[in-house]
Amino acid sequence: MPVLSGGCLCGAVRYEARSPPLRVTLCHCRFCQHVTGSSHLVEPLFARDDLQVTAGVPTVYRHRSEGSGKHLDLHFCAVCGTTLFMTFERFPTLCGVYAGTLDDPAAIEVRPDNAKQVFVASARAEAVLLPGLDTFAGPAIDAAGVPQAPFVHDAPHRVGRRGSEPFPGEPEGSHPR
Repeated sequence: MPVLSGGCLCGAVRYEARSPPLRVTLCHCRFCQHVTGSSHLVEPLFARDDLQVTAGVPTVYRHRSEGSGKHLDLHFCAVCGTTLFMTFERFPTLCGVYAGTLDDPAAIEVRPDNAKQVFVASARAEAVLLPGLDTFAGPAIDAAGVPQAPFVHDAPHRVGRRGSEPFPGEPEGSHPR
C-alpha cells in the first residue's frame, strides 16, 4: 500500500500513515459529532508508530471520555484549528485519523471486513447506516473491556425519528451477528 498523507487546512501540519489502517470506525457518538461538527466521524485506525508527523507540530487538547473515563488526546493545527488525529489512553498502540484530513479520503475503504458503526443510538435522524457492517448501539467494547454483540443491516437503514420506530437494527432489516 502506498503511504497515505494528509494535513490541516492551512498546510502547517502534515502527516503520513505508513501502513494500511488496522480497521475503520464510523462513530456517531456526541463527542465525535461535536469535534467534527458533522453527523459522524470516519476514523481509520492505524498503529500509533506507523503515523508520523512530517511537517509542523500539532497542538494537543486532552479530553476525558464520559464513557470510559480515560483520556483522548486530540492533535490539531494551532494555526487553522483542523483536528487531524487522536490518540487514546485506553488504546495506547492506536491512532485514529480524521479521514477528511487525508489528501485522498477515498483511499480509505469502508467494507464489512474492516469497518464497524458505533454509537448509532446517538446517530442523527437523517443518518443512513451502511449494510453489512457490524453495528453497535454504543461502544463495540464496553468500559470494562467486554466486547458487545453487533447487529448487521441487510440494506441501507435510515435511523429516523426516535420514539416512532424500532431502535436501528431491531427487528426489521437487520439480524444479530
